[in-house]
Amino acid sequence: MMFSSRELKRVYGWTIGLLVVAVASYAAFPSKPPERPVRIAFQSVAGKVIFDHHRHGMESGYGLSCGECHHTLSPEEYAQAGSCTECHAIEEGDEAMPKRSDAIHQQCIGCHREYGAGPMECAQCHVMQ
Repeated sequence: MMFSSRELKRVYGWTIGLLVVAVASYAAFPSKPPERPVRIAFQSVAGKVIFDHHRHGMESGYGLSCGECHHTLSPEEYAQAGSCTECHAIEEGDEAMPKRSDAIHQQCIGCHREYGAGPMECAQCHVMQ
């Protein structure tokens, strides 16, 4: 089946017009990023650890409050919760302020042991790539 030159021009015109509308709509109505991170990737010497922040915080998941991990914040400050490295340095730490990996190990493994659920062995969290 052959199309006339006029029909092809009409089809190309519609295609270009729809493409322009699609690009303009995409630019005008971008999706909003989530208020809280969905997943967090921690890079470490022992391999990358992917933490499912969404599952831990949602009522349908584990239902943890922000303060259970962001332990220095009051409920009024939960919206300001930031990265672990805001307080815990990546390389150095001490008993008063452990480095990030020690703090995360203490927090995560402690919780997993307390509830008898979740990964407790190194290779269950750390993925070498």
